Amino acid sequence: MKSITQTRLGILGGGQLGRMLIQEAINYNISISILDPDPDAPCKNICDHFEVGSLGDYETVYQFGKNLDLLTIEIEKVNIEALEDLEKKGVVVYPQPRIIRLIQDKGLQKQFFKENDIPTSHFQLFNSREQLKAANIHFPFIQKLRRDGYDGKGVKKIADANDLDEAFDKPSLAEKLVDFEKEIAVIVARNEDGEMTTFPMVEMDFNPQVNLVEFLISPSEYHFDIQQMAENIAKKIASSLKIVGILAVEMFLTKDHQILVNELAPRPHNSGHQTIEGNYTSQFEQHLRAIFNLPLGDTRCLTNAIMINLLGEEGYEGIAEYEGLEEILKKDGVYVHLYGKKFTKPFRKMGHITIVDENREKAIEKAKFVKEHIKVKA
Repeated sequence: MKSITQTRLGILGGGQLGRMLIQEAINYNISISILDPDPDAPCKNICDHFEVGSLGDYETVYQFGKNLDLLTIEIEKVNIEALEDLEKKGVVVYPQPRIIRLIQDKGLQKQFFKENDIPTSHFQLFNSREQLKAANIHFPFIQKLRRDGYDGKGVKKIADANDLDEAFDKPSLAEKLVDFEKEIAVIVARNEDGEMTTFPMVEMDFNPQVNLVEFLISPSEYHFDIQQMAENIAKKIASSLKIVGILAVEMFLTKDHQILVNELAPRPHNSGHQTIEGNYTSQFEQHLRAIFNLPLGDTRCLTNAIMINLLGEEGYEGIAEYEGLEEILKKDGVYVHLYGKKFTKPFRKMGHITIVDENREKAIEKAKFVKEHIKVKA
């Protein structure tokens, strides 16, 4: 591959992850082209070349990528066949298409965990609602669509037989409901040479209405052995996949302190946004280092960091207005990241805020203040 400054990099997806990748890539003089279906995508005005088109259409993806040197993604829902053919043509694609294909299908993900002795909750696969009903699975359980679920969409809790009539009538998996103590995540990076690093384990609290990360704390205060176990699991997955790039591994820590892997994301991830201010190397720089086969950066935490997702308020839809911005910026250690989205709607990700402090309790206290005072309305 050419030197980093001469390589033409394309990103499939022009949302907030692409935007933050570009913000980091500018430091390396990397030329970036973006493909996104939204003509007003967050990346539109900050990339070198912006193209509107479907990420799922073979011809669109192939034509976009054929004159580039390197392709990466910020969303998994892309046309795999086009990426495979671009690979054959000599375009480097990271993460590799075979990995994206695996992760597009939650059933294949689960089978991969089982085949590679990765701890995960017990699951069964179904093609229809009728198959699910006939299986007589113990209640309660979680049903997930095998494909196209994201940010809490495509997930249902089936509490009892009455819920079965509302179950998804598409290929899905049913998994045992995990009685967990905490949701945790580890981001691992691997480059082409096989060098691997992990970011310190983080703890996550979710918005129960929409199953989105609402509050993230880094670093974790759990015992070193638990953190080491989580990081080793992430490394084992990355090594088994031979992935090149960033891999986010979402996990459950059970009440008896076992770890079960929930899902994977082969790209920068919501559970790593705090690394921009909170770590020596951000997840976005690390992804670029990995896909360009550069030495991986130092992942240690600089300080305590709390990340809050800035979601559109319920009951508001229209041109976004940010209430309380001036108020929260009076606090030291508050860093605002708005995603360039003109329109808000309930629970849409409009930005994130990172709060840093040498004192963990003060960081949490400031984060609670921020969460209470900033609102996205219309």
